Amino acid sequence: MKVTFPHMGNQYVATKVLLDELGVENIIPPECSNDTLNIGTHHSPESICLPLKVNIGNYVESIRQGADTIVLTGSCGPCRFGYYTILQKEIMKAIGHENIRFILLDPPQGDYKSFFNSVFQLTNTKNPYKIGKALMKATRILYLLDAMEDYSYYKRPRQKKRGEVDIYCDQFHKNVRNLKGYRDVSKLIMNTINSLKKVEEHSQCQVIKIGIVGEIYTIIEPFVNLSIEKKLGDMGVEINKSLKISKWLTEHLYLQPLKLTGEKKIQKLAKPYLKTMIGGHARETIGHAVDYAKKGYDGVIQIYPFTCMPEIVAQSILPTVEKDFDIPYLCLIVDEMTGEAGYTTRLEAFVDLLIRRKEMRINEELLSGN
Repeated sequence: MKVTFPHMGNQYVATKVLLDELGVENIIPPECSNDTLNIGTHHSPESICLPLKVNIGNYVESIRQGADTIVLTGSCGPCRFGYYTILQKEIMKAIGHENIRFILLDPPQGDYKSFFNSVFQLTNTKNPYKIGKALMKATRILYLLDAMEDYSYYKRPRQKKRGEVDIYCDQFHKNVRNLKGYRDVSKLIMNTINSLKKVEEHSQCQVIKIGIVGEIYTIIEPFVNLSIEKKLGDMGVEINKSLKISKWLTEHLYLQPLKLTGEKKIQKLAKPYLKTMIGGHARETIGHAVDYAKKGYDGVIQIYPFTCMPEIVAQSILPTVEKDFDIPYLCLIVDEMTGEAGYTTRLEAFVDLLIRRKEMRINEELLSGN
């Protein structure tokens, strides 16, 4: 059995560690590219959301490298993501891959029985200690990866030598594919973090802060969001992403089965605008936008795939949040037709607006102080 999985930002590193620690042979899907998207777009329904199309491309590219089993997470909420497995099976069958095996890891709902049954299929072991230990190591890797990304978000707009942060990050992704297991991967992450810490900063530079909200896949996968982290960083922007895989895993695997949640604060902030969960991450989009405003961020950017209904609802609410908290807001909708030039122009215009707005506030404060 050779296992592959969807590519989603840095998630592939933790998934590889999990499978390595369980002794499962795995094939990391190639980084998402135009070839990946073209494959997925060709074989997927036109109106389906972009993440599914990219996933199909991931699978086909991995199958070409020898993969025979696909593992992916599920969803129980009112979002099309919950139907991905069913639809993807039919698509793969239609293009001649009817023998490909799918293993669905649904978040535990009340108990872990069905979840571990799927894990048993994946690992061919029922040793709970071995499985639990591997899960904990993969979870630690996710948090280390998030810490590494946070350092890159902080350093990129402040780096004295432009492109230095990207050199370390690109080198990490090149090297990590050749490593195996928790020890070597965690060591590489820590070495990369230490290198990022040493990046020399400008003694004086004006940095603005933007919070990124929206659908989780488009927030996390650089190919889909057209590397918004690098684009904004090079424009002098420090970003913070509202959704991270480490938090998603902790919420759905460790907290929800115990009827706990780490999102109480965000849900409370969203409640005046959206009182209940309507699917996807719409409520989190609203709650985090309010949270960013309260923390003094200069602006908020929402990113989501075309036709994503939960985010369309959130988009209709965010102008009210913008007005109530006086925080500029930009919406970016992506699909396979999104052009990079127009996308970048919109980002540049938004950042220019935020810079001028900040300068005006500073001047007003100086004048009032006199």
